[in-house]
Amino acid sequence: MPTTKKENFYFGLMMCLGMVVFMTLYNLYTNGLIGTMSLKVMLLQFILCFITAFVLELCIVGPVAKKIAFSLPYDKSKKLFVILSLSCCMVIGMVLCMSLYGLGTAYFFNSLSEGSLFKNYLSLVVKNFAFAFPLQLCIVGPLVRYLFVRFVKGTSMGMPLGKNVVNDGIR
Repeated sequence: MPTTKKENFYFGLMMCLGMVVFMTLYNLYTNGLIGTMSLKVMLLQFILCFITAFVLELCIVGPVAKKIAFSLPYDKSKKLFVILSLSCCMVIGMVLCMSLYGLGTAYFFNSLSEGSLFKNYLSLVVKNFAFAFPLQLCIVGPLVRYLFVRFVKGTSMGMPLGKNVVNDGIR
């Protein structure tokens, strides 16, 4: 888990990248847009979605999710409980916000289904939550935590942890 602002930035960047890749592909597939959109347009959609998700995670959803997760009554000394509560709060917040982004994108491209905006929004939330929650808990979350510990947390000022500076001849 990140302990500094710099680590929090990298962790959020990694988590957003993983979730946005899978969620973008999922939404393009479920809406039948993979064969109809050019690669250039799909890449642009991905970049815009990633920037939106990262700013939301860093500035709004992340801080609120942490406040809520740490205010819940559970044993915070158990790392698994902390991870699960943070993941649940983050998924709920990001799905609610990014479904608004998806609704706006669908409205812009005139691809909304019949019905009210609220009905379309609820449909997006349910569909996205059903995919994002297990994705976060079972695939992206564990993978990002592993990579984060291995490559970000495992270095200190550019040197791998565990290296003995004195034994390496550097004094």
